[in-house]
Amino acid sequence: MNLLSKKTIAVAAVIVAIPILALAWWLLSPLLSSTTVEEEFPFSANAQIPDDMTQADAESVMAGMSKIVTDMTEPMPEQMEMPESTVLATGMFRDADSFHKGSGSVTLYRLPDGRGILRFENLSVTNGPDLHVLAALHPNPMGRSDVRESGYLDLGQLKGNRGNQNYEFPADVDIESFGSVVIYCLPFQVVFSVATLEEQS
Repeated sequence: MNLLSKKTIAVAAVIVAIPILALAWWLLSPLLSSTTVEEEFPFSANAQIPDDMTQADAESVMAGMSKIVTDMTEPMPEQMEMPESTVLATGMFRDADSFHKGSGSVTLYRLPDGRGILRFENLSVTNGPDLHVLAALHPNPMGRSDVRESGYLDLGQLKGNRGNQNYEFPADVDIESFGSVVIYCLPFQVVFSVATLEEQS
């Protein structure tokens, strides 16, 4: 084998190795790290948003006002009290198997304006590539077939594998139809953790 052939083989090997190594790093690096996300329950959750204001505007105003302290000794009149968010269901995350582990609580809220929000508290789940939060119709999916065959709604990418987080449903979704919340790896279609939603009376 001449020198030119050896150089050609070496260059080809490098060209092939680079995408393989990049893919391996993308798949394996989440297992070596954790991301903690700490979100407050939305300040504007119980607010009636004026027509000329967006949800983001209301959240910004209320977050700013929350830092101002004003003493008040008089009780608020009943007719001025804000309507409360309603807890529809709760659940606890469990391990999917001996490797994919999860813990923490999930609460399904209906806000006064009809929107639905999932609230994760003390979440801790094994990290992985491209994890998503799925609201599944199946109450206790054990694997991808349970999730896919019964139906689900993808609420977006998991913000962090640890912490307290909020996930909002689209406005036109029947939030009471879902039986569980699933932390799901999209590339490999693997269930990482499941929380069965138990209705609250």
